[in-house]
Amino acid sequence: MSATRLNPLDTAWLFTESRATPNHVGGLLQFRLPDDAPKDYLRQLMAEFRSHRSFTAPWNRRLKYPFTKNPVPAWVEDQDIDLEYHVRHAGLPWPGGERELGEMIGLLQSTPLDLSRPPWECTVIEGLKGNRFALFIKIHHSLIDGVSGMMLLQRAMSFDREESLDLPPFWAQRGRRKSQPGKSAPVPTMANVMASAIGGLRAQVRTVPQLVTAFAQFLKRIGGDDDGLAIPFDTPMSILNGRVREKRRFATQQFPLERLRKLADAGGCTINDIVLTVCGGALRRYLAERDSLPEKPLVAGIPVSVRPKDDEGAGNAISFILATLGTDIVDPKLRLASIKASVQHGKDHVRQLPRRAMLQYTMLLMAPTIITLLTGIGGRIRPMFNITISNVPGPDQPLYFRGAELVAIYPASIVTQGQALNITCESYAGLMNFGFTACHTTVPSMQKIAVYTADAVEELEAALLGRKPQTRRKTTATRKKTGATRKRAAGSRGRTS
Repeated sequence: MSATRLNPLDTAWLFTESRATPNHVGGLLQFRLPDDAPKDYLRQLMAEFRSHRSFTAPWNRRLKYPFTKNPVPAWVEDQDIDLEYHVRHAGLPWPGGERELGEMIGLLQSTPLDLSRPPWECTVIEGLKGNRFALFIKIHHSLIDGVSGMMLLQRAMSFDREESLDLPPFWAQRGRRKSQPGKSAPVPTMANVMASAIGGLRAQVRTVPQLVTAFAQFLKRIGGDDDGLAIPFDTPMSILNGRVREKRRFATQQFPLERLRKLADAGGCTINDIVLTVCGGALRRYLAERDSLPEKPLVAGIPVSVRPKDDEGAGNAISFILATLGTDIVDPKLRLASIKASVQHGKDHVRQLPRRAMLQYTMLLMAPTIITLLTGIGGRIRPMFNITISNVPGPDQPLYFRGAELVAIYPASIVTQGQALNITCESYAGLMNFGFTACHTTVPSMQKIAVYTADAVEELEAALLGRKPQTRRKTTATRKKTGATRKRAAGSRGRTS
């Protein structure tokens, strides 16, 4: 039996797992049933899923702990996979809305995977209103990066409805779709940043002078004038950075990409700057309503694609920057300006390094986060940053599986000690889908943050486009239905749980 040894980062995801902090990522895929779907469409789908016994990597890999001098576990291929365990069926009381779906996803995301089996599960969920059903697929972070896993799922579908009718389940897919070539560059996620950083340890010692210069720039800004460059650990303490418990809460939000693009054009910035500004506005309101808004602005850790000064165009480089979320600024237009400048300073700071030095720089920058994972001291010390916000590009055309159209993709990410909230966005078919994952206890009523992002978009439209907000503001006392879906006249669709 061939075995593949885990790399240091994947081993860290494995060894830092606990009951309160399971290290699996997930993807919520919502589908619209075909118009001609029989009443037992999902029953047939479940039967076919459980009868399909052909498996490809990574879905057929399980952990093996060697009894040798090398304590690092390895992946081995498992040909005896119990699909009745891995493929489950769940139903919502019809008509199930986004609130009920989010509650179910929160429960599924709370439960650790069985690491004695291939570490993944798929739940087929029926009972959704609007002639929809959903798949929730979770997979351990030691096996694959969550976003890479989402890409695997997307490649298991087709851009052609007819072609999708005979597709096998995702775990039996081989190769790539020919309809649209995938991008070879790594996507900006926390896992890819840390993997890239660990790879940087192989760099040569000659990069030390550049590293010293880069970190000297951070030191110069401590106690100095604020020029927009966010500094590690120069963060406020907040309720987002406490200890976490087992139960998770999951919420979603969705906006048309064109709506965000108009704001980016009006603000002379990127869509990612708009996403950060929207998140900053929502977090400011959420914390203020709980009398927990710090005087200093929250700082976001942002995985980004950066091209260093000596890069001649051979792919993209993945690194990690820190940027303000402007939660200390009332005016949304000024908040956007502050975030835009901070992100640009962060990118420029990394781009000035040659590629070899940038990898080592990223490793040193991420070392405190890795140490926090390994030691479990998160939530007891000042955080390096307050929240991770990722924005990942997805396919720009609708996908189909078994004749059903994929209408939305929502990422569910990891919550760790000291990082009780994660926001991951993925674009798909002209939409930007936000997935909010949080500790149920540490971040109570987290679904309000998802609702408030819609208000934050309207505030930006009023500030940048002169468009009058169409949402009537409510006080905390009268906001009793924030768990329900709020329909937006301006084109966004709030998803909360």
